[in-house]
Amino acid sequence: MAREILFELGKMITDRIPQKFGIKKITENDPEYIILDRSVPTDETAEIMLKMGKRQPKTLAEIAKITGKDPKHVEELLEEACKRGSVEYNWENPQREKQYYVQVFVPGIAEMTNMVPWQMEKYPELGEMFNNMTFLPLAGKTHLIPPGGAGVGMHVIPVEKAIATENQSLPIEHISHWLDKYNNFSVGYCSCRNARRITGEGSGEIQDDCCIGLGDFADYLVETGKGHKITKEEALAICQRAEDNGYVHQITNIDGENKIFGLCNCDLGVCFALRTSQLFNTQNLSASAYRAHVDKENCVACGKCVEVCPAGALKLGQKLCTKNGEVEYPKQEQPKGLVWGKDKWNFNYVADNRKNCWETGTSPCKTACPAHIAIQGYIKLAKEGRYEDALALIKQDNPFPSVCGYVCNRRCEDACTRGALDKAVAIDEIKKFIAEQDLNKPAKDRYVAEPIRRRPIDKDYEEKIAIIGAGPAGLSCAYYLARMGYVNVTVFDRNAEPGGMLVMGIPSYRLDRRHLKGEIDTLKKMGVKFKMNTEVGKDVTIDKLRKQGYKGFYVAIGAQKSSKLNIPGEDLAGVFGGVDFLCEVNLGNKPALGKKCAVIGGGNVAMDVCRTAVRLGADTYVIYRRSEAEMPADKEEVAEAMEEGVKFRYLNAPVEIEGSNGKVTGLKVEIMELGEPDEKGRRKPVGTGEFEIIKVSSVIAAVGQAIDWGELDVGALKTGKKGNAEADPITYQTAQDDIFVGGDVYTGPKFAIDAIAAGREGAESLHRFVQDGQSLTISRNLREFYELDKNNILLTPDCFDTPARQPILHDKKKAKSFQHDRLTFTEEQVKAEASRCLGCGMSIVDRNRCIGCGLCTTKCMFDAIHLKRDVPEASNMIRCDDKTKALLKNVGKIAVSSAKSTVIKKISK
Repeated sequence: MAREILFELGKMITDRIPQKFGIKKITENDPEYIILDRSVPTDETAEIMLKMGKRQPKTLAEIAKITGKDPKHVEELLEEACKRGSVEYNWENPQREKQYYVQVFVPGIAEMTNMVPWQMEKYPELGEMFNNMTFLPLAGKTHLIPPGGAGVGMHVIPVEKAIATENQSLPIEHISHWLDKYNNFSVGYCSCRNARRITGEGSGEIQDDCCIGLGDFADYLVETGKGHKITKEEALAICQRAEDNGYVHQITNIDGENKIFGLCNCDLGVCFALRTSQLFNTQNLSASAYRAHVDKENCVACGKCVEVCPAGALKLGQKLCTKNGEVEYPKQEQPKGLVWGKDKWNFNYVADNRKNCWETGTSPCKTACPAHIAIQGYIKLAKEGRYEDALALIKQDNPFPSVCGYVCNRRCEDACTRGALDKAVAIDEIKKFIAEQDLNKPAKDRYVAEPIRRRPIDKDYEEKIAIIGAGPAGLSCAYYLARMGYVNVTVFDRNAEPGGMLVMGIPSYRLDRRHLKGEIDTLKKMGVKFKMNTEVGKDVTIDKLRKQGYKGFYVAIGAQKSSKLNIPGEDLAGVFGGVDFLCEVNLGNKPALGKKCAVIGGGNVAMDVCRTAVRLGADTYVIYRRSEAEMPADKEEVAEAMEEGVKFRYLNAPVEIEGSNGKVTGLKVEIMELGEPDEKGRRKPVGTGEFEIIKVSSVIAAVGQAIDWGELDVGALKTGKKGNAEADPITYQTAQDDIFVGGDVYTGPKFAIDAIAAGREGAESLHRFVQDGQSLTISRNLREFYELDKNNILLTPDCFDTPARQPILHDKKKAKSFQHDRLTFTEEQVKAEASRCLGCGMSIVDRNRCIGCGLCTTKCMFDAIHLKRDVPEASNMIRCDDKTKALLKNVGKIAVSSAKSTVIKKISK
């Protein structure tokens, strides 16, 4: 049965024009009715609220008088309504006497009703109704609202440090002004985040202790169970943590320039207030007076400003000129007349605002790197001698810079624009130097990243997460979870020490074990736990771990088994799989190879195997069925293998391993020639019918890797034809919903940097999965980048006036030993090499989209982005009670401007 009185009450409170003026009646399905029905306890309470009027504070005595009811009874009804969020109170009168009032829906009743936990659990539809009340009253009208917001909703207030030196700033533009103005503070959870959580549309930003109440409103929140008391210092700390997380500061904007009652810390993916400017493409509604400006000279396209920009105003572009001049980037269209239809809105604003890059491209190095490290940025920091800053920047995207400095396949260098001029910048050598500056310090002094917890509250996440596999993907996942503040992350691995294939599959002469251990020790300092010599599925099952309270699982067991040749003789003594052979050697064993060894394969594993075989004393051949040009192994590794005496036999395909008395005596090969290209563009080897026998005493097959699932109980998880896990390509979630995968177990054999990048995405998904009501995809940064057109750039003469690429030197005393012999660059070499960077990319700001929050300035390490007070009228704060006058005045201005524009166009024709 409908509660008739609520139709009248909804009409009184609403800002929807048709409903306000009776053009359209409020129904039981409207958000006004539903919110009031769930939060106004009785019809008698509704009757009292109607007589109180909207935003007309009255003391208890005054309310009792106008209603003719007993004051104590009225108080009981109103106090219950206050607890439920449909009525508020303050003491804003000369006598400091408590007075009750009926607030607007937004910001007001809709938020308050969402801040009552039991009420939200009982009536989850309140979340969607709050959503509707931030959308419906504004749809089709936001372009008519003048800068400053005209007393509608919320208003962006900049990061204080971003405008500290702006001598034209007004006091009301500073957070400190408002915190100094009031003595009482409280904090409660975010109603927007909670509404999204209830509907399963959270974006991983947790609702705890986000929104600060000020003055009398702080007391109201505490006394009605919607928050708890905090000090001014704690409020400042919450604001700081919000900035660390990339949350926008917004203040209530319905009481004019002398009063606010809320200071919120808002995230793009969940905030209804931010949506009012972003969905409708009318930032005038909530933007501050400031706009971002990028210093082209200082910007290095690190992309950190882009990652936090809530308005999609910043994207990576290019600094280098094209042959036709500077790249011109499009600007967001601005409303010019009285019409701004749905065709101008952007319902996909959350995803679009998370885009990182203009499609015309940015720095090729950052684009090519699977982890999209801020390469141009750390090179500049290295050039300036700011090595710890450089390391901190790298570790935002890659927790293992030293490891990658040793073993990465350097796609960044392959893509480097400088490479087309002379030689690519030695990016990995610079990164290795930076990492080693830290690793050479005493362990207690090494850099450890502070956690950023995805919520302003200074509280760790205690959910238990199991990482199965201590290789680069698993370790990366653990690192990023620890950076988010997870304190119960445990890595399980069947081996004795962590590192996976970094330890078991890569020879020690290529990867210095001390530095690998140093980078893993950092994870331990961050609180990651390790359970080694523990094979999940055998020593403990996933099901048992669930019973122990683990909420999510990341399976990153790699591709740790050698693929077979599938030719006769493979079972003879002296035949090894490539990965198996490397594992044996890394465990300290010396497989019996005899005098001559044939290594079959042409990839990087084959290079590791043949060079290891040389170190064990074998005269070694590499057998490869294509030509040298088609060989996929790193050219530098091939050259070093040749220097060490490895012989290469191209266009040889193994057909049989010959033996005597159960032991290898030779390898029969067919001579090949190259035919048509295959699907990867490599020409197919075609047999000639000619055969040859190569006398060898051992054969090592380095022709691929397979996945060994062992006894792992993965439930509904499915695998493909090659045994790799099947999962969602963005979230890495499998058919067993609490199991996520990453690294080689999902992709098949790739490189360490690919696994590191996958681990980061796994951590993001696990965080969202173990937190209630969070979507795995909403507002997710997909980290998609595009390379600029290197064929259409104009280089200035000073590009040629730089040193040659610095040579990589070797310690001859360690040649052909298992000690790492590649020398790290000196500081002089690093600075010389860093000077060769062309500085291809930069951040591009569209000030038509910018809302002046200043978050970008907090992430820049290069003093490359600043706020300027471009729109001073955006600081005009008026009472919502006066908004009609302000709106009509602005509509008049728009109409006159539009008419003038029409006349000018006609005259010009």
